[in-house]
Amino acid sequence: MRAIITSRVSTEEQKDAGNSLPAQTARLKKYFQNKGYPIIKAFSFDESAYKSKRDDFDNILDFILSQKEKVAVGFDKVDRLSRNIFDKRVSILYEKALKDEIEIHFVSDGQVINSHLSAVEKFNFSISLGLAKYYSDAISDNVKRAQEQMLRMGTYPTRPPYGYKRVPISKDKTEIVIDDFPSKIVQKAYEWYSASSFSMELLRQKIKSEYGVDWSKGMTDKILKNHFYYGIMTWKNKQYKHKYPPIISKELFDQVQQVKASFSKKPFKYAGKPYIYRGLLRCGYCGLAITPEKHKGHVYYHCTQHNGKHGAKWVTEENLTEQIGSIFKRLRIPKWVLEKVVESLKTVHEGKMDFQNKQFEKLTTEHKTTTTMMDNLYLDKLKGRITDDAYDRYYQTFRDNITEIDTRLSMLQEAEDNYYITVKYLLELSNRAYDLFLSSEIEEKRQLVKLVFQNLRLDNKTVQYEAIKPFDTILNYADRQAWLENRNTNITTQLACIIKAFSDFRLVAQIREEIEKVKPCMAISA
Repeated sequence: MRAIITSRVSTEEQKDAGNSLPAQTARLKKYFQNKGYPIIKAFSFDESAYKSKRDDFDNILDFILSQKEKVAVGFDKVDRLSRNIFDKRVSILYEKALKDEIEIHFVSDGQVINSHLSAVEKFNFSISLGLAKYYSDAISDNVKRAQEQMLRMGTYPTRPPYGYKRVPISKDKTEIVIDDFPSKIVQKAYEWYSASSFSMELLRQKIKSEYGVDWSKGMTDKILKNHFYYGIMTWKNKQYKHKYPPIISKELFDQVQQVKASFSKKPFKYAGKPYIYRGLLRCGYCGLAITPEKHKGHVYYHCTQHNGKHGAKWVTEENLTEQIGSIFKRLRIPKWVLEKVVESLKTVHEGKMDFQNKQFEKLTTEHKTTTTMMDNLYLDKLKGRITDDAYDRYYQTFRDNITEIDTRLSMLQEAEDNYYITVKYLLELSNRAYDLFLSSEIEEKRQLVKLVFQNLRLDNKTVQYEAIKPFDTILNYADRQAWLENRNTNITTQLACIIKAFSDFRLVAQIREEIEKVKPCMAISA
């Protein structure tokens, strides 16, 4: 039997902890040499095994499946194959191994998957996959918790915006401070624009002439609406007060927003030519916007090739609508699946609300108790029972506790009462998206496209896209396999993932406004 070996890393820690690509490759080569298996191909790559998009591994999988005779496929450990138990690639290789078409060898784990696999060995393999996924999930949870703690303390977790910089304050720690020269440019930009004497383009020219700095239009707009400059940082669509010195005042920021709004009071109309995909598509080759033109009664879309000729094709609006409509059609969910998902989400919602109500009562009690302790502390200070230094120390502790409680209370209040109604409506919208898209008016078609897709690109004549959560989950499973037809089947992996995607309270809240833009054109009752 001949062998194919695969080495993979995804983090710097793995590269430096004896799991480097050369170390894995050496172990695999020695293992198969001892077995007398000649190695026909050795793959070595850097890619996460946790995400569903794995282009490098897909190429390896194609090579394995193309072999005409039985081969042994070698990995250092199970987690080098995948850290996602729902990965379709695992099931493909596993099924081929059980059919005696391949063997899978996990060298360091001492596991071999083949047609002679016992029940205990199958169980051990499933446990190894589960532990691999748990490890990745645990790291992700720890990172999220660390970021949440930083945000509550007023610390920005990533690179600061223009006008600030990070400086080292110790061997392993940095701090964000004001960057003198860029911060002055930001301040003057706000002051000039607030006077209503500059358009965005004139402001850019003024900054370039005065400071020699050439801001793009996008950067100028981004700076003029960034709350960070007056003391508020935004992280995943939530706002927190940060601890860094502000560059401008809140009043100046609000004044600039009023001026920006005054320039946009009258929406620009395209001379009475309502093209469906104007401004929604970009060229997959050069990134320029795809331009619509009307010729002999037909609307055509094409790249202007302004940055250089690359043989861009012209495609009709009807063709684009047919392609996008076919994607909407794949959002349809069978009725029995829809019923299971809705019922499960109802249970999830009720459970979360019950838990949140109990947490809310507990936190409210803690808030009252801490406030009372602060009042008593002040009385002790007035009566001379404690020193000023002790009062300041205890007061700060109590103040921090109340801030922590207030933050947790605000997070609980984000779960809105109409969550279940909204998510049920969203599922109905997904199920009827194709019919609604075909029957709706142009502006409503545009809203539907923006609700479901992002990063729409035209590659020659083919529409490429990325689906917005939670629609990406439905499309993912629609692509991977047909829905099971047995209505008595227990909740499958597909159902579990869809339930998880739609059970995120914050996600539903974020897309509620977008739903309302589309809702008037639909005859769907929530």
